[in-house]
Amino acid sequence: MSGHSKWANIKHRKEKTDSQKGKIFTKMGRELAMAVRSGGPDPLSNYALADAIAKAKAANMPNENIQRSIKKAAGDADSSMYEEVIYEGYGPGGIAVIVEAATDNRNRTASDVRHYFDKFGGNLGSTGCVSFMFEKKGVLMVERQTGMDEDALMMDALDAGAEDFLPEEEYFEITTLPENYFKVRAALEQKGYHFIESSLQMVPSTMTRLEDPAVAETMSRLIDHLEDLDDVQNVWHNWQME
Repeated sequence: MSGHSKWANIKHRKEKTDSQKGKIFTKMGRELAMAVRSGGPDPLSNYALADAIAKAKAANMPNENIQRSIKKAAGDADSSMYEEVIYEGYGPGGIAVIVEAATDNRNRTASDVRHYFDKFGGNLGSTGCVSFMFEKKGVLMVERQTGMDEDALMMDALDAGAEDFLPEEEYFEITTLPENYFKVRAALEQKGYHFIESSLQMVPSTMTRLEDPAVAETMSRLIDHLEDLDDVQNVWHNWQME
């Protein structure tokens, strides 16, 4: 999600990860396992695994846990039998929602996701019902620091293959095409830049505000309950959070 709502979303997510590390480590372990299954256990040749490792470290997952997850996925076929499943629907107030899950039981995950959509006044739809409102992008965020040369960062990002550069009050947002994400990230890391957020995301083309505080509260609870599900890896939406 681009624009000034992004920072609020990240802070909301960080508060949750700080208080729910056990669940976060479970989710990170699944992402690591899926990356190993798709590209092997070497992060030097498996960019998806390198990205998963970076995200796990950003979530303060201990290095021994990361390595244990990788070794288990590489050596035990049963440990990496997760598959990615995407669910789409509308939350309260017509907010478009995409749920990315990593599951070993589609029926369980579908039932859990549908339950929360129903409980909080949403509607789980069919494939494609909201995804046309989103575009997959690589999103890298660099925290704005005193003395940082904005022009140099912008040129370094664009030279590396970034699609867009957006300066905000507290951070710089760099977006890429999905196929250029890993290349741009590696190039900027080599130049010493550190990211407060870096991932492939479903970015909405337009954002929607919820003027009714009660509806906004219900939407927030829907997001919280979906993110608390062990099978759910990411929840993307077009809610313009304040």
